[in-house]
This record gives sequence, C-alpha cells and structure tokens, in this order.
Amino acid sequence: MSNLNKQILLKSYPEGEPTAANFELVETAVPTASEGQVLVKTIYMSLDPYMRGRMSQAKSYSASAQLGDPMMGGGVGVVEQSNNSRFSVGDYVMTGTGWQGYSLTDGTGVMKLDPSLAPISTAVGVLGMPGLTAYFGLLKIGQPKEGETVVVAAASGAVGSVVGQVARIKGTRAVGIAGSADKCAFVVEELGFDACINYKDADFAEQLAAACPDGIDVYFENVGGKVFDAVMPLLNDFARIPLCGLISQYNATSLPTGTNFLPALMRDMLTKRMTLRGFIISDHYEHLPDFLRDMGGWIATGQLKYREDIVEGIENAPEAFIGLLKGANFGKLLVRVSDDPTRN
Repeated sequence: MSNLNKQILLKSYPEGEPTAANFELVETAVPTASEGQVLVKTIYMSLDPYMRGRMSQAKSYSASAQLGDPMMGGGVGVVEQSNNSRFSVGDYVMTGTGWQGYSLTDGTGVMKLDPSLAPISTAVGVLGMPGLTAYFGLLKIGQPKEGETVVVAAASGAVGSVVGQVARIKGTRAVGIAGSADKCAFVVEELGFDACINYKDADFAEQLAAACPDGIDVYFENVGGKVFDAVMPLLNDFARIPLCGLISQYNATSLPTGTNFLPALMRDMLTKRMTLRGFIISDHYEHLPDFLRDMGGWIATGQLKYREDIVEGIENAPEAFIGLLKGANFGKLLVRVSDDPTRN
C-alpha cells in the first residue's frame, strides 16, 4: 500500500465553466481504519455531469461540495484494511470514494462486487447509477409501447446509450442525438439504434423530423437547450418526457436569451396532454434488484452493449471532467486511479 493519498480538492467554486484553477492536487497520509471502518483503495473513479451541480453553493437536491475537501463522487475499489465484520481485505466494492486514492467508510451504502459476474468498472456505469437512471426513467416514467418512437439526447453517453438500447429491446423505434459523426455511427452501427442525428449539423431540426416521421412519443431529456427546441414541435399527444439532466445549462451564469418557449411548451403540455417529470435516481433505489436482473440478462445475451472511456491517472480528472461537460467523452467516463487486478 502506498504511503501517500493523492486527492483532488475543490479549491474554488466556478463561475460558468469549471477550469483547472478550481481544483487542487494534494498528497496526504493514507488514513487508517478505526473501529467499524473500512479503508478502500480506489481503482476506478466515476465522472458524471451531476458533479457540476455540487460545485455550487446554490440550494439543490443534495449538499454542495465543500471548499478544501476532495470532490465527491462514486468509485470502485478494493478493501485494504477492515475493522468491519461485513468486509474482508481483498473485497471489491462500489462506494462513495470521492476524488482520491484512498477513502474511509463505515460500510453504509457500500456494495460488494463479484468480478466473475461483470467487470468491476460497470458498477459505476452500465450496472450502476447511470444504467439505473436510464432503466427507471425510460421504463417507469417513459413507459414505451411497442411501435412508438423514443428519442434520447447524448445517445453515446453512459445514460443515453442504455436508454436507446432498452427502447429497442421493448420494440420501439430508437432515435439518438449525439455531437459528432463518429458518435452517431457508433450509436447506429454498434448499439443498434434506428437512427442518430448530429445536433451540430446546420439542418439538425430537419434531420430529426425526417428520422421521426410519426412524431415522438417518449423523449428522454438530459441535455436541454437547442436539442429540446428541435424536439418540442415533434412531440405527440400523450408524449412522456423523463427529465434527468440539463447538461447544456450546468455552466450558465444567467438565464438564456432569445425566444421564450415556455408559453408554447405549457400550451403543448395542456393540449397534447403530455407528461414531463423530473427525477433524481437516488430516490428510486428500490428498483435496483429488477434493474440488475434485467440488465445483467440483456448484457449476457448480447442485447445490450456498453462503451467505457477510461482516463489514466487521478491528476487528469479535472481536465477529463471539464471535457465531459463539453461532450468530449465517448462512452461512460472513468478515471483509472490504480491498477485493476481483475483485468488481464
């Protein structure tokens, strides 16, 4: 075990887009597990868009990250010390590691992992919070029916890629939206979506309309902005909109300028009898057993695929996170903090 614990601290709250100056890399002594505690060595650290909301003092659904503390977040690691009867040295676990090489926990909310069932990295990806977000949002709120059209933004990402594949499994037409030709090709050719549109194309709205000749029945929203502007006119009567994120707005310092679509949206919500429901997946962990059963089965049979974008070294986490908010990642974004003994 190393004698030093590398940590990425939140140095200052960003105004607008985060920069490297908002973070600080430090080295501290590796902590020791006290009675009832477990010391976890981080192997993979998850980077997710929601973390931008924690880098603010504004009131939200969860507590803000505190200046001078390691950035918060989930990760996968191995137990190095244990004074807790539930865990043994060598156990692989998923826990709130934060952005650091070693972390202490009393075992609350810690999940043991079996590397023989799935790669341990999937516990913070397709078989973790992003996958559950996709599963719950689509199936419980979107409630897709065979023959309907499901559209999802950020379709090559950790959440969107699962949404579209599950939509196809349920017999719907799955249309993705992504930010490059390469991502769109992956979504269609590898993940099996029926179509994918590059939102950076000048004729994006026209292409989306052509890909949805029967309109849109379910729109899984995690981006907002110009993407939703193009989706809104295509929404059908009784359309359902699961809302799990608005990544286009996370760095905003003021309200957007331009046309106010809110009155038109409210009119459509009424006349088309649509449902728009925001959700935070931490409110719905009771669906975890069903999710793991279904997703595990779909992955085992090859019906559902996933892609990971792995960055090497905790010191590169800030740059990778900044890129994530700009769509630079291609798949579920992870930082490999230490060697993964379970991978050849």
